[in-house]
Amino acid sequence: MRPLAVRWNTLVVVLALATMLGCQGLSTGKPNSQTTQNPLPGALSAAPASVSFGSVPSATRDTQADTLSNTGGTDLTITQVTVTGSGFSITGLTTPLTLTPGQSTSFNVIFEPQSSGSSSGNIAITSNASDASLNVAVSGSEATQSQGTLSVSPVSVGSVTVGTSGTQTGTLTASGASVSVSSVSLGGTNPSEFSISGLSFPVTVTTSQPLTFTVTFTPGASGSASASASFESNASNSPSAATVSGTGTAAPVYSVGLSWTASSTSGVTGYDVYRAVYTSSCGSYSSIGSTSSSITVFTDSVVADGTTYCYATKAVDAAGESGYSNVIQVKIPAP
Repeated sequence: MRPLAVRWNTLVVVLALATMLGCQGLSTGKPNSQTTQNPLPGALSAAPASVSFGSVPSATRDTQADTLSNTGGTDLTITQVTVTGSGFSITGLTTPLTLTPGQSTSFNVIFEPQSSGSSSGNIAITSNASDASLNVAVSGSEATQSQGTLSVSPVSVGSVTVGTSGTQTGTLTASGASVSVSSVSLGGTNPSEFSISGLSFPVTVTTSQPLTFTVTFTPGASGSASASASFESNASNSPSAATVSGTGTAAPVYSVGLSWTASSTSGVTGYDVYRAVYTSSCGSYSSIGSTSSSITVFTDSVVADGTTYCYATKAVDAAGESGYSNVIQVKIPAP
């Protein structure tokens, strides 16, 4: 019985050793190999992928934003952008433009209806992305509007002195529907003597809110003057015109009448009249005329508008001139 027990123990030891050796074999195996992946190429996308403007009133513009994004793993460069379709354009996108991975750029799409009905077009964006050409479809239509009429009030500036300017206000009124006014021009007999201001074109006149403008009249000569003010618009009666008028009057001619008390000194033979220009005080006097001893009045007919003068006289006898008399100031009205 004892020999059998010895063998059993030996067998157990051998089995345990085999198990340990097996574990060692697993731990000394070769490591797994590793692989390297290249990044995805640049990819260009647009959001939104298409742009629809719907209905846009004539003679106006609508703007919508769009965004381009690089959804790939490497830089991409946009080299060209081409817009087709009547009335469509873009702003804010200049080529060449490079986008890094994850970078975006925005631009504006503009639609200005050029004709009635629907319009469609395309924005073709060329780049070195995986898809070399990206297309953004654009569409819109001109809104159907009832046409209004535009009324222009006649304007009379009245009498204005030649060499100066006068102003008067005129009115634009819309009826039936709002009117978009694009420009104004002057024609007729004396267009160069009138000007119109106070409006920034294009300007909209609504049926509830008339607009005013200013007529300036600068006559070049005496007499009546007139011109025709013609306003271009989308009104059914465009161009809409009215008469602007005014009268030029000659500038007044001023003179200064002087008089003084005769000298009580015997032997006076006459009087000399002197004049100086006044600024903050009377300047240097100069002689502007003489009278005999029996005449104590004098008219100065050569004066300038807007100027103030100082006047004085001197009595004259055989010995010469006396000192200056008292001084008076006379202001000539400005034109």
